[in-house]
Amino acid sequence: MNASRIHDILKLEPQEQGIRLNGWVRTKRESKSFCFVEVNDGSCMKNLQVIIDASVDGYTDFIGRLATGASVAIEGKLVPSQGKGQKSEVQASMVEVVGDCPGDDYPLQKKHHSFEFLRTIPHLRPRTNTFGAVTRVRNALSFAVHRFFQEQGFVLVHTPIITTSDCEGAGQMFQVTTLPLDEIPKTPEGGVDYSRDFFLKRTGLTVSGQLEGEAYACALGRIYTFGPTFRAEHSNTVRHLSEFYMIEPEAAFFDINDDMDLAEAFLKYVIRFVLDRCPEDMDFFNERIDKTVLSTLDTILSNRFVRMTYTEAIKELEKAKADFEFPVKWGIDLQAEHEKYLTEEVLRKPVILTDYPREIKAFYMKLNDDGKTVRAMDVLVGRLGEIIGGSERETNPDKLTARMAEAGLNEENYKWYLDLRRFGSAPHSGFGLGFERLLLYITGMKNIRDVIPFHRSYQEA
Repeated sequence: MNASRIHDILKLEPQEQGIRLNGWVRTKRESKSFCFVEVNDGSCMKNLQVIIDASVDGYTDFIGRLATGASVAIEGKLVPSQGKGQKSEVQASMVEVVGDCPGDDYPLQKKHHSFEFLRTIPHLRPRTNTFGAVTRVRNALSFAVHRFFQEQGFVLVHTPIITTSDCEGAGQMFQVTTLPLDEIPKTPEGGVDYSRDFFLKRTGLTVSGQLEGEAYACALGRIYTFGPTFRAEHSNTVRHLSEFYMIEPEAAFFDINDDMDLAEAFLKYVIRFVLDRCPEDMDFFNERIDKTVLSTLDTILSNRFVRMTYTEAIKELEKAKADFEFPVKWGIDLQAEHEKYLTEEVLRKPVILTDYPREIKAFYMKLNDDGKTVRAMDVLVGRLGEIIGGSERETNPDKLTARMAEAGLNEENYKWYLDLRRFGSAPHSGFGLGFERLLLYITGMKNIRDVIPFHRSYQEA
C-alpha cells in the first residue's frame, strides 16, 4: 500500500478504508490498553490522530519508542473520530518506528519556544507549526511569481552570481578571490595584484541581476530574474539579510507608467494566489502572529494604488504633526517611519512614489527634464514601507556615462552596458523586489531571519 499525505487523508470521508501514512510524532497520550498519537508529515498544519490498541503486534516493543520527534510508518483504517475538532482518525493495525528520537536530547519539546531560540536550531525549526507554515507559503509564493510572469509573456533568465559590476554603486559587495589571504600579492604601487587572481580582475558576489537582465530584455523584450543576491551591509536589523532572493523583471518599450502598472498587478496576483492556495496557513498567521495580516492584504487587493511624486510626499510629511526621528526636507532618502506614515496615516492604502532626487537614486535611472529628479518609482505598503523599487532606465549613453562618473564607477567594467545604449537602444523599465521582504509582509512575521530556511546576516552565518 502506498503512503498517502495527511493533507489528502483529511479530505477523505472516513469509511474504514485502508490507509498508510508516514510522518513524525508530535504528541503521545497513553492509557493501559491503548494510546493516542498525533502524527504530522509536513503536508499541512493539522496533525492526524492515530489510535493504537495494545493488541497491535509489537505494541510493547514500539510504544516506548513513540517519542516526540520520532519518525513512523503506520497502517490502519480511517474511521470517524469520536473526539471534538476532527472528522476522522486512524485505527492502527501496524506501527513501525522508522527513526528513534531520544526525548531527553530533542530540543523541540511540548512547550513554547521563542523565535530567538529556534534560530539557533534552523535544521529543526521547520518541524514547528510556524516554520512549517512559513515554508509552505514560501513555496506557494515562489510558484506564484513564476506563474505571473510566465502568463505575462516574460522569459526567465538566470543571471551571474559572480560579477565585476556593482549594480547599486554602493560598494557593498562580498569579494570573490582565490588569492592567498595570508600573503596577498601586490603591484609595484602597493595595490592588490588582481592579475594573479582567478578572473584576473576584482570580482564579487552579485547585489542584483538587473544589469545583465537589461541585456536580455533588449533582445527578448520581457524577462525576469529570480535568484540569490548578496549585500555586505553592516546592518543587524529585522529587515536585513546578507543573502536573499531577488525578483527583477525588465521589459523593453516599457516606460515608468508601464512599470508601475506591472508592479501593482504583480503584487495583487501573488497575494491572491497565496490566500487561495494556503488558507489554513494564512489563518494561522492571522491568529497567532499578527491579527491584521488578512485585513492588510485585503487593503492591497481592494484598492487602486495611489500615485504621487516624491515632492508631493515631502509636502505631506512636512504638514504632519508626527514626531519623526529623522527630520523631513526635500532631498532626504525617506525612512521607514516616513513611508509607513504616508501609507497608514495619510492615504491608508498602498502608494507608488515617483520622481525622486537624482542624488539618492542609482546611476542607471533615467533623468527627468528638470535635471534634478529621476524616473524612479517605489511601491510603499502599510506595516512594511517600501516593498518594490524600480525605474525607467537611462538610454542616453552620454548621460549614463556622466552618472557613472558621479557614482565613482569604473567605466571599463560597464562598457558592455553602454553598448546596450549604442546598438539599437530602446526605452525599458523594471523593478526589484526582495522575496523575503514580500514573504515577511504576507505572513506578518516580524524578523526577516524567520522567513528564509537558513539565514545569513551580519555576524551570523
